[in-house]
Amino acid sequence: MRQALHAVAAAWIVSICVTGCGGTHHQRLGAAEPAVAPTDSLRPAGTVSIVGNSPEGIVFDPKTNLVAVTVHLPSRMLLLDGRTLAMRLSIPLAGTVRHLQLAGPGGPVLTPLESAGYLVETALPTGIQRSTRVGKQPHDATAAANGQIVVGNEFSQSLSILQDGVVRRTLTGVRQPGGVVGDGTTVAVVDVGAFTVSTFDLTTGKRTAVLPAGKGPTHGVLASQHRLVVADTRGNALLEFALNPLKAIGRIALPGAPYGMALDTATDTAWVTLTATNEVVGFDVSATIPREIARYPTVRQPNTVAVSPGSHVIWVTGTAAGQLQVIKR
Repeated sequence: MRQALHAVAAAWIVSICVTGCGGTHHQRLGAAEPAVAPTDSLRPAGTVSIVGNSPEGIVFDPKTNLVAVTVHLPSRMLLLDGRTLAMRLSIPLAGTVRHLQLAGPGGPVLTPLESAGYLVETALPTGIQRSTRVGKQPHDATAAANGQIVVGNEFSQSLSILQDGVVRRTLTGVRQPGGVVGDGTTVAVVDVGAFTVSTFDLTTGKRTAVLPAGKGPTHGVLASQHRLVVADTRGNALLEFALNPLKAIGRIALPGAPYGMALDTATDTAWVTLTATNEVVGFDVSATIPREIARYPTVRQPNTVAVSPGSHVIWVTGTAAGQLQVIKR
């Protein structure tokens, strides 16, 4: 039995090297995007509500019990009661948003306005905003040590390092930063143009390592023990890396164009949306090899997902039809 487990682990480690190298052909295709979801899928699990045009970008704050979700035309952030989905606030936004992260329990919500070039910090539960001009097309933002916020400027080939509402430093050396994940003084960057994962030391401002990351990576979440789990959207897989130092651990196949990601830190469960099949899948990532523990049919075009501690409730945005799905486990 032990030999069999060792063989599985070896295959898990080796497979990422096989699929992650020689990505020049795939880079010519450009950055990966969520798949165009089919219309003929299973009935969504849980309950479904209409929230507004093209919801995309969602996060849950357990301290205030608020779900923040962004909608478009007009661009707004909705603060919803996590139990009832009752509207608490509707906050105008000066640009479009695709991804949200929490700076910490109780907020603020890190809100990159892609079309406007600003990072907005949205306080909870008040909705008070602080805006900071960053680079072109800020796609994702993450909290790091010492109150720093790292913003990936997708079309400026840069990272903006903010503190107290001011850009303190701009880091370069990335081609097209997509997902960003903070781990203390280290930030991991999924470069959707170069098909790599990089780590930067925020103390020195230097890039410390870079590795290939499949056929079209988009986003990542931070698991326990300083590990990064990345969605290889075009490569239909999950990739796992150790961060300190950066090291490829392995790959697991996940057909369906995985894209939206959220981590339940209470259980070390990564929830991943499959945009080509209208599903959301939960993986136990507490051990070296991720293990699928749940799978649910979703609303159409499930581009983003949020989760409550303990994975008791999952919220999925249905971007195609203006829907918000709630799955209670």
